[in-house]
Amino acid sequence: MFYIAIVDYEMGNLKSIYKCLQHINAPVKITDNPQTILNADGVILPGVGAFGDAMAHLKQKDLIGTIQQIAMEQIPLFGICLGLQLLFSKSYEMGEHEGLDLFKGEIVKFDETKVDKIPQIGWNNVEFQDTHHYLVQNIPNNSYFYFVHSFYCNPANPDNVLGKTRYGEIEFCSMVYDRSSNIIASQFHPEKSSRYGIQIYRNFITHCKK
Repeated sequence: MFYIAIVDYEMGNLKSIYKCLQHINAPVKITDNPQTILNADGVILPGVGAFGDAMAHLKQKDLIGTIQQIAMEQIPLFGICLGLQLLFSKSYEMGEHEGLDLFKGEIVKFDETKVDKIPQIGWNNVEFQDTHHYLVQNIPNNSYFYFVHSFYCNPANPDNVLGKTRYGEIEFCSMVYDRSSNIIASQFHPEKSSRYGIQIYRNFITHCKK
């Protein structure tokens, strides 16, 4: 039976994502069970909080290997906000922490001399680098989405950049993807981003059904 798994490692806005998926009639399970996650047709890795704590929670729940296996088996994986950041090699949030290393690159803090304030909270536009990608279909380029973050990803491979956003003097990567492993991720919160955020989830569900 088709379903989407939302990974529960006690650091995500699970209910809001769950309600958003229910709104579009997508069967969804919130779970920390590795086998339930691996059996899903698509997986969402949410996240709110600190990078180091999140990796510790994933390790405690024995989910690091599960997420890496999802990537190897090319099960569609969608990282959101902190969930995007965890996919990278390393973060410098409150120290130095190793990530899941599914994308090569680092998570760095906004330079406070180049932005209005930290964190960035509110609406900002995203310039899609690949307007043919399934995730952004039926969404106008440079549409606005809702952000809440102090750190951003710096991918080592520019081919992984799906979306770019400017905050103050800094242009940063706000969406990443890897066609070979079926991974996508957004720094913004689709579930807080009105109709275009809902369309992002619709597109993800459609892709998972294929």
